[in-house]
Amino acid sequence: MAEAYIVAAVRTAGGRRGGKLAGWHPVDLAAQVLDALVDRSGIDPALVEDVIMGCVSQVGEQSTNVARNAVMASKLPESVPGTSLDRQCGSSQQALHFAAQAVMSGTMDVVIAAGVESMTRVPMFTPSALPQKNGMGYYMSPQIRERYADVADFSQFIGAEMMAKKYDLTKDELDQYALKSHQQAITATREGLFEEEILPLEVRLADGTKTGEMHAADEGIRFDATLEGIQSVKLLKEGGVITAANASQICDGATGVMVVSEKALKTMGVKPLARIHHLSVIGHDPVIMLEAPIPATMNALKKAGMKIDDIDLFEVNEAFASVPLAWLKAAGADPARLNVQGGAIALGHPLGASGTKLMTTLVHALKRSNKRYGLQTMCEGGGMANVTIVERL
Repeated sequence: MAEAYIVAAVRTAGGRRGGKLAGWHPVDLAAQVLDALVDRSGIDPALVEDVIMGCVSQVGEQSTNVARNAVMASKLPESVPGTSLDRQCGSSQQALHFAAQAVMSGTMDVVIAAGVESMTRVPMFTPSALPQKNGMGYYMSPQIRERYADVADFSQFIGAEMMAKKYDLTKDELDQYALKSHQQAITATREGLFEEEILPLEVRLADGTKTGEMHAADEGIRFDATLEGIQSVKLLKEGGVITAANASQICDGATGVMVVSEKALKTMGVKPLARIHHLSVIGHDPVIMLEAPIPATMNALKKAGMKIDDIDLFEVNEAFASVPLAWLKAAGADPARLNVQGGAIALGHPLGASGTKLMTTLVHALKRSNKRYGLQTMCEGGGMANVTIVERL
């Protein structure tokens, strides 16, 4: 089978809800990333054969095929098609998988995998809540309700609490982990570790104001974070352990990677950042929902003929602190290799953009640290998880 290589990876710095990216239309935000990938790779834009873009809330400004709309807002020619996909939080990681599969199959040579989510302009749950509010139905069909008769609704918040209980995680452990996420992100930012992967963009506030500043650092990082402050945040559920402080932050952002074949690699004359070593996805229990990265990781390592200690760096999305902590406990991985520059608790989780966001951080971290293998996984609505293993070259 043909190989697939990542030759460029870029992301915007995360924007808080109502923050420095709030004035950007998500289509234009995504277009900036597409342009940056073309610029960084040095490729003729006409050689891009497809743009596959993850986006969870595909309604309003993110509707009507946001991928094709981003192409039309970019420097890419009209000959470049685009398609949008929703695998919930793993949407752009799945975009990467589809891009790699297209290249590995030999049917394409240059594909962009990307993601975008403006959680300010298209709030979370809008695609399901808005139609329901207006009498247009809900995704929970009669047959789903029959199969899961004891489930009122599938909830990631309930899943996060279930994860903490199942893996014996205390609130103190979750809060300590949240603080560590901020501390690692602070260190990475101050040491300039994100600079190579971040695309600086003009600040555009929610009211349309252009301040003349450039947004080049993740806005969600709390540089004054303390354990006491995190511990004081109100519980989301009485008697529970999950709070807004030990969960991922609402975030605006766009991200992307360019995937090419060996033929294109030689034609372009560029050195790849990484080779796709393994990719897989599984379905799991949709009620606990967030546990899927654990069996998905075990399944991926088995298929790849690897052990957990063969992996040098891990990116496990911090949807809630209970997810990476449970994953660590079950996988037996070295905590020092996990989310080494912080995660979504500090940096933000722009839903459909997070997959290629984590991959962008991972491939740059492997390059900088001269490590070989990296593994990325994330929990996804509906109880699914993608796993991608890459090898730095």
